[in-house]
Amino acid sequence: MSAAPESASNAPQPPTGIDELLERVRAGYERIEAREAYEAAQAGDALLVDIRYAALRERDGLIPGAHVVERNELEWRLDPQGSHRLPEATGHALRIIVICNEGYASSLAAQSLHQLGLHRATDLVGGFQAWRGSGLPVE
Repeated sequence: MSAAPESASNAPQPPTGIDELLERVRAGYERIEAREAYEAAQAGDALLVDIRYAALRERDGLIPGAHVVERNELEWRLDPQGSHRLPEATGHALRIIVICNEGYASSLAAQSLHQLGLHRATDLVGGFQAWRGSGLPVE
């Protein structure tokens, strides 16, 4: 017995490549440049969250005042309803700026935070490398 032919609406969709996925994700929110992120953090209007892995933090340093949250813990630490949240994760209106090394993984992380209702989550264009390249503080 042969399977029924698939209709056009049930046909499998071609896989989405990472470049297309990033484009779609980034279209859903406004990303932030390093200087603006610094000013927002200084004004107390944003929580900087560094998701870089330990070897990169050890090699390149830390952004003063940024919260280090490993990527695999991000949603648990920032969900305002979660039992493992950071004390600073007080509500869904919190402005979170996710920082990775070059601004790619952070885009996917910000999108994940949006799915948790953190509608002001964004990421840093160019990541930590852009921050350091802009001459902003690094420890």
